[in-house]
Amino acid sequence: MAANGASCEQPQKRAGAKDKQNGKSADSSIRERRQKDKEERLSLVLWRRPVTTLHYFLLETLIKLKDLTLKLWQRRGIVFLFLVLCSLFSIAYSTEGAHQQYVQYLEKKFLWCAYWVGLGILSSVGLGTGLHTFLLYLGPHIASVTLAAYECGSTDFPEPPYPDQIVCPQGGAVESSISLFSIMSKVRLEACMWGAGTAIGELPPYFMARAARQSGADPDDEDYEEFEEMLEQAEGAQDFVTRAKLGVQHMVQKVGFFGILACASIPNPLFDLAGITCGHFLVPFWTFFGATLIGKAIIKMHIQKLFVIITFSKHIVEQMVSLIGSVPKVGPALQKPFSQYLEAQRNKLHHAGGSAPADENWLSWVFEKVVLVMVCYFVISIVNSMAQSYAKRLQQQRHSEEKTK
Repeated sequence: MAANGASCEQPQKRAGAKDKQNGKSADSSIRERRQKDKEERLSLVLWRRPVTTLHYFLLETLIKLKDLTLKLWQRRGIVFLFLVLCSLFSIAYSTEGAHQQYVQYLEKKFLWCAYWVGLGILSSVGLGTGLHTFLLYLGPHIASVTLAAYECGSTDFPEPPYPDQIVCPQGGAVESSISLFSIMSKVRLEACMWGAGTAIGELPPYFMARAARQSGADPDDEDYEEFEEMLEQAEGAQDFVTRAKLGVQHMVQKVGFFGILACASIPNPLFDLAGITCGHFLVPFWTFFGATLIGKAIIKMHIQKLFVIITFSKHIVEQMVSLIGSVPKVGPALQKPFSQYLEAQRNKLHHAGGSAPADENWLSWVFEKVVLVMVCYFVISIVNSMAQSYAKRLQQQRHSEEKTK
């Protein structure tokens, strides 16, 4: 009997070991296949395969437009109400009357806010890479307003949207009346709108992870796959980046609203992981978005704004220029274009109307070209990302057909 029992147990153990080996081999084959598919997608870029990339980009664009049309049709009541409101505003806009001053005021404010919200979304949502709109647009805008306030001795120049150049008021106030708080209040609207745009740009990772968790289906996003792998390998993590990601994940999961608020209130390149974590653990939408909006549009925005204003205050700028000139050998050569640039800005600020001076130095020319290169790189990254997204659709379709055979 004992011998028979032992003989019965041995095949069972062998079968269990064989199942484990088969499971491991299946997992390894799936990982190899995913890695191969990922490498194939990443090779789909404009500078390697331009024709195929553009072709896939156009097909993915058509698919996105089709999906958007279907979603709008499902919410046709809201779309109809929006169209009615647009029609009423169009009628009010084209009809003459005393209300035109209010219509024009609302139009300027709306376009100004929409501009900065859009730049904030571009900086946050990425689509493969983020356009650093704070460094390219909002930071220089705050710096120019700061320089104008100290140079004009007042913040009474026109309210936004500004003209091409900020014009000093006639007979500016004394310089001692300029304070950090007066400059901060001058740029508060555009700064908060930009921060709100960055908060809106954090929503796609949240909704993606939430939908994947609720449906139980395999997610289509590689960041979510990396997140799940990180959770599985959390105990053995040793490198700094993984431990930083785990720190963000634990803070958001355990502290909740205030954890999200803390992560959103400081410059944090890992905040996308916070959105994925909140979606994965089904954190309520308003808890996530409310904390993100307060952190990015109010707390972090005021910190960044204060830093730029202090950096570009008149006395600090003069000290920076003098320090540049004190650098041996290359200092005077670098000091000259900076001094010319600041002098040109002062001349523009004191030029009340008419045509501004046309003198430009190589510093402003370089900045314009850097902005142009960054925008072009962002557009190219969108084309590559959408082409790779369509390639992933084809790979998933191919794998599903192989399973059904």
